[in-house]
Amino acid sequence: MTERTPTEPTATKRTATELFPPTLPVMNDMARTDSGREWLAGLPALVEKVRERWELRLGVPFHGGSCSWAAPAERPDGTRAVLKLTWPHPEARTEGAALRLWQGRGAVRLYEDDPGLYALLIERCEPGTELGRATDVPAEERLLLAAGALRRLWEADLAEAHAAGMDTVAAIASEWADLADERAARQWPAELDTGLFRLGSSLLRELPRTARREVVVHGDFNPGNLLAAHREPWLTIDPKPMTGDPAFDPWPLIEQVDDPFAHPDPHHVLRNRTALVADALGEDPGRVRAWSVARHVEYTLWSVVEDEDLTRSIDLMRQARVLADIADL
Repeated sequence: MTERTPTEPTATKRTATELFPPTLPVMNDMARTDSGREWLAGLPALVEKVRERWELRLGVPFHGGSCSWAAPAERPDGTRAVLKLTWPHPEARTEGAALRLWQGRGAVRLYEDDPGLYALLIERCEPGTELGRATDVPAEERLLLAAGALRRLWEADLAEAHAAGMDTVAAIASEWADLADERAARQWPAELDTGLFRLGSSLLRELPRTARREVVVHGDFNPGNLLAAHREPWLTIDPKPMTGDPAFDPWPLIEQVDDPFAHPDPHHVLRNRTALVADALGEDPGRVRAWSVARHVEYTLWSVVEDEDLTRSIDLMRQARVLADIADL
């Protein structure tokens, strides 16, 4: 959900053209696979089903999201909300459960949830500015603002998270490690440092085992998933929740608050920012840096099979080497 100011709800029902314009990213991205096309074919009926059940007035959908459809909504009592329907996949399975656990502490409130339909009705953030777009605020200050929200998410009850059947960081990282081993065994151009695949695999197996504590992690804590709001200054959305090492969470935030690799001295910037965020979160900077390497290598696992000339993948590996340097790995 990248656009936060669509047309407000003015009618109980809208036309299919208004609700499902072909320009929506989700309409194109989901059309690339059989399961995506099947979901898209049933999406209009699904939207209508939950609209009627929850008695909603819908606005024009947000122009964003590659595997979910979301639109501003209004409840019968006038509460302004967002209706979100997601293509069924494992990462989205317990999104509602995490929002229920957090109860609005650092995250949007959950109003309604149908896990079987992957349908959520959530609090609407207003003005809804993404943290990544708040460029009038220095990057380091935005990092600290985000860390404050993240600490609140980590306070969630672990027993309830386990009861909800959330995935674990250890299990997901193990799957990534297996994939890193497979990628390392392939033949690649010399410019692609396959040693980093092996390093990533080792870290993905070791870090979850050596965590000193376990929390409910957001799973995709990037600056686009923190929105300006009235109830609290910043609220998180779109979790991919898991339980495990809290140091797993900060890297997307640090990487995307601006482009640290575009600075004249990325080593200096990343060393300072990882230390800043780790201190604000009460975490070991070394673990935050090690997870940064592991997660950046994980990005490359997918890039190398999609990047025809490997230009982007080689660049990602060079960035991973910078991270490995500051982590002393």
